[in-house]
Amino acid sequence: MARATLKALSWKASRPAIDAIMSARHGDPFAVLGLHQAGAVFVIRALAPHAETLEAVGLDGALIAKLERRHADGFFEGAAPDRKARFRYRLRAANASGSWTFDDPYAFAPVLGDKDDYLLVEGTHQRLFDKLGAHATTREGVPGAHFAVWAPHAARVSIVGEFNDWDGRRHAMRKRIDSGVWEIFAPGVGPDTLYKFEILGPDGKLQPLKADPFGFASELRPGTASVVARAASFIWSDEAWMQGRAARDQRRAPMSTYEVHLGSWKRPDGRYPTYDELAQDLVPYAAEMGFTHIELMPVSEHPLDASWGYQPIGLFAPSSRFGAPEAFAHFVNVAHRAGIGVIVDWVPAHFPVDRHGLAQFDGTAIYEHADPRRGFHPDWNTAIYDFGRREVCNFLVANALYWMEKYHIDGLRVDAVASMLYLDYSRKAGEWLPNAEGGNENREAVAFLQEVNRRVYAAHPGAMTIAEESTSWPGVSKPAHAGGLGFGFKWNMGWMHDTLKYLAEDPVHRRWHHDKMTFGLLYAYAENFVLPLSHDEVVHGKGSLLAKMGGDDWGKFACLRAYYGFMWAYPGKKLLFMGQEFAQRGEWNFNTGLDWHLLDAPAHKGMQALVRELNRLHKSQPALHARDCEPEGFQWIAADDAQNSVYAWLRHDGAGGPPIAAVTNFTPVPRPGYRIGLPKTGRWTEILNTDASIYGGSGAGNMGGVLAKAAPSHGFEASAEIFVPPLGAVYFQWSGT
Repeated sequence: MARATLKALSWKASRPAIDAIMSARHGDPFAVLGLHQAGAVFVIRALAPHAETLEAVGLDGALIAKLERRHADGFFEGAAPDRKARFRYRLRAANASGSWTFDDPYAFAPVLGDKDDYLLVEGTHQRLFDKLGAHATTREGVPGAHFAVWAPHAARVSIVGEFNDWDGRRHAMRKRIDSGVWEIFAPGVGPDTLYKFEILGPDGKLQPLKADPFGFASELRPGTASVVARAASFIWSDEAWMQGRAARDQRRAPMSTYEVHLGSWKRPDGRYPTYDELAQDLVPYAAEMGFTHIELMPVSEHPLDASWGYQPIGLFAPSSRFGAPEAFAHFVNVAHRAGIGVIVDWVPAHFPVDRHGLAQFDGTAIYEHADPRRGFHPDWNTAIYDFGRREVCNFLVANALYWMEKYHIDGLRVDAVASMLYLDYSRKAGEWLPNAEGGNENREAVAFLQEVNRRVYAAHPGAMTIAEESTSWPGVSKPAHAGGLGFGFKWNMGWMHDTLKYLAEDPVHRRWHHDKMTFGLLYAYAENFVLPLSHDEVVHGKGSLLAKMGGDDWGKFACLRAYYGFMWAYPGKKLLFMGQEFAQRGEWNFNTGLDWHLLDAPAHKGMQALVRELNRLHKSQPALHARDCEPEGFQWIAADDAQNSVYAWLRHDGAGGPPIAAVTNFTPVPRPGYRIGLPKTGRWTEILNTDASIYGGSGAGNMGGVLAKAAPSHGFEASAEIFVPPLGAVYFQWSGT
């Protein structure tokens, strides 16, 4: 009798196992819950906290087994003695309020496989975003969502949300031992569902609820939950753009970029614009202004508006401030159809330590370097990724590829590269750890940057990466296979600092600083450069670009117009921050929109017209862009006229097309009869004069052009006498004999 009773009860879960499940401290809940075979008996164990009774039923609703409640909080268990093979079932619960039927999350087999484990551990998974995160899907005919997260040291991980009353017991996940990834299929959980991960650390302590590192959508701040994204349904119509992009050599293509902070370009009714509104307003404006690209300050989800996006937590989620992920895709699609590329700022250098983010994610430092001398950034009070960990690098590489694949992004401008390259960046002696050779180079970060650049350029023809790198690190835009970092372009921070410092001088003193405008030509082809007049130069008390110019108000406008003329003729791709195209007077304030009312004033309207014309010339004249990155595209005429503060040079397209001569005068003194050497005799048409009345200038110029004669000057066999306007730039293009 006793032996028969023991045999009959041998399939029942032990009290310690039940207590561990109900306290959410069982390390392997799938070993207890769900359908199991105990000898010849099949047993079902399930959680239903609000149920008084629970039954297992077939897909047709027929009763399979009544389950006994073995714990007051809703642990049920029962045998199906007449079943001889594994079977599908559902659960039917009842209480005083009624009955309901649901699918058991522990009834489903794993989604990930052994190959996924291997690739995850190796850090070589080509499509990591297809495996981790939340994916609305169907399993065995049941709609739901598959969740997977890397938390190798956690004792337990659960998915929680309103769908389970934020109860970590009800969707405790299965751990894949080899990779440290936890996964579960949650039946009935659909798109737009809020969720987080509840993690029990290796020390047995609950961590703060964590957002999904691979969350593809996020809750609107101040909420911090991840959101189950809708299955990809956006229909792209940018095939012509993508094919054309793939065929372009970006170094030889025109590139004039409009840098934008989406939250402060315009503020309709004082609120943030939506992605749809920006598609309707920003894209046509940028196109009408002649920009080739829009660069967006980080659109990855971030909790703090004041960080401008540079403290991202949701790396895979377009910020919900402006709308849904599909709306962001629509914005990019509209830009492409208008002939404009989209670049996004990307931040792999560091991440914030907000409790719901990556820091101490599973109770240990898995994303950040554990030693603060490598893992904490003193400038920004942020954590630094552990670039020596394969899984972390794979996470970041996957993120770069994700933006390009899922959102057709044309380029990544990588923020704060210098802080990644140097182990002693912003650190005093004793506050950093040297590399194995005793140096300050971060070899692991270098390898990571090379890998991400290799992968981007291999997978997405015509896409580009751009480094914000402020030091003299060699080979930033040299291919990775040749020992460089592999970026397509590098911001020329030295050019920006030197030229702005020069222009801050009173014009009468500029003769003593002439070399600040010429020095950049000594290294102009050491990298593939972008000339950046970015947001960093017009914030934190630095004033607007207009305010940086020396002289009175008339002089400031004239000087800024001349500077733009100088810049657009200078070798390198162009970048202006929003508002600079119409000479915003005040420095940038991320809490308000730009001062669009200034365009009612002729001087501001004229500045806007000048930038529009410079962009038109930049795109239409190969001499002004085709050899931006090659020395054959540039030739000095006069580099040493410090007395007059005049600079003159030629731009060539490298294919025998008509050259363009650019001459800039940075004093308020007009220069009539100024002789410049030219490579050809004949007529040289004046194609730009920044002092033209249409731009707000005096209207003095060269009556449409000049005639070059066979009179040697500046090392050329021909020359012409030109009028160089005060604080002005003029372009001449050879138009024949």
